[in-house]
Amino acid sequence: MPAIVGAIKVISIGASSVFNVGDVLNISPNSTAKTFAGAGSFNTGDCLQIRNDRNVTNGYDQDVFDQNITGTL
Repeated sequence: MPAIVGAIKVISIGASSVFNVGDVLNISPNSTAKTFAGAGSFNTGDCLQIRNDRNVTNGYDQDVFDQNITGTL
């Protein structure tokens, strides 16, 4: 079905972002990233109480290629 869209205001879009309005068949990424972070690294909010007695982040990855994006536009 066709999409009916009203007014749209886009302030900014990142270099590898996707902006879609309406119908779409396939959206493919143009870049990938792998992030390693320890326990409690991405916590956000007010009055957080975090206790990490022992924290070890294992960054070892046996895969050579995780997300192949060859052939995307």
